[in-house]
Amino acid sequence: MGLRKYATPPYFALVCAGLVSPLVGVAQDSWVDSISIKGDVRLRYEAIDEDGEEERNRGRFRARLGLTADVNENVKAVLQFATGGDNPVSTNQSFDDGFSRKDIGLDQAYLDWTVNENVHLFGGKMKNPFHRAGGHALIFDSDLNPEGVAIQYQSGGFFGTGGLLFVEERSSADDSLLLALQGGYEFVLNNGAKLSAGASYYNYTETVGNAPFWNGNPNGNSADVNGNLIYDYKQFEVFAEYATTLADMPFSMFVDYVRNSEPDAEDAGVAFGAAIGKAGDPGTWQASLAWQDLEADAVIATFTDSDFGGGGTDASGFVLKGKYAIADNWALGGTLFLNEMDASIGNEHDYTRLQLDLEFKF
Repeated sequence: MGLRKYATPPYFALVCAGLVSPLVGVAQDSWVDSISIKGDVRLRYEAIDEDGEEERNRGRFRARLGLTADVNENVKAVLQFATGGDNPVSTNQSFDDGFSRKDIGLDQAYLDWTVNENVHLFGGKMKNPFHRAGGHALIFDSDLNPEGVAIQYQSGGFFGTGGLLFVEERSSADDSLLLALQGGYEFVLNNGAKLSAGASYYNYTETVGNAPFWNGNPNGNSADVNGNLIYDYKQFEVFAEYATTLADMPFSMFVDYVRNSEPDAEDAGVAFGAAIGKAGDPGTWQASLAWQDLEADAVIATFTDSDFGGGGTDASGFVLKGKYAIADNWALGGTLFLNEMDASIGNEHDYTRLQLDLEFKF
């Protein structure tokens, strides 16, 4: 049955306009002006060469749209949508599946309450509140947005974060939580350089005998014949960073070490590297080099870097990155992973991954 079309009397349209216009003006003054919008689109070519596997070449993209609203002077509400489906550590979507529509999900949804000048309280599905040394993904992938509550404190050079995060709710067994605490201090040196150091403790509850988080894939973690995890994960981390200038460009170095106290072997991970430059204004560039060795049960494999060694733990090797700013909000970047994987299970082999990116921000 088709819809009937009715002509709108001119006077009715004028009345509606007269009623709505004042409301629009009020709305703009009360909430529209308090909202900021940001987003980005990234196009990627990716080539993966793993010994014993067919070489893969694929096109991928990422799209994100975020909104931040000032609820009042002290509270902000943040919403962000992203491609990638329900994968907690990747917002990439492949060009495939016969031009089908692609999944978009809720990537962030949280409140940020500025309690005072030193304290922030977060609640919801939040941007990762924990500091990652050198921005490296030894423990947490850059796309991971945990869920729960967290508190941050900063005063002078000291910074600290605590979190109660809800990882897995189960109807037939106890829930898995992440209890996390991090603290550190940033020192300003005589030459203007900065040196920071800190430590973290991440305690996952109820992992033994339960399936690996999200998709049930251990991704390098030790599992029994039924695919369930056989260890608890109580991860202790120490890290340090040094930042200065070199040839009038930003230069930094970092080192990050993590150990899980529960297993007797394959329990540690380490990463270190350096970065120079910053791709900001058109014509500027940045580059970095890092080396990492992440043993099988050092961390929860689901949440570490989704690209290094194919994603997960039990991999080692180099990561090389570069980026060049072509124009305002437009950059060309590249990442090369030169890794070895699966040493703990006696199947050590090479893994190479190349990513070429065009990034657009607005």
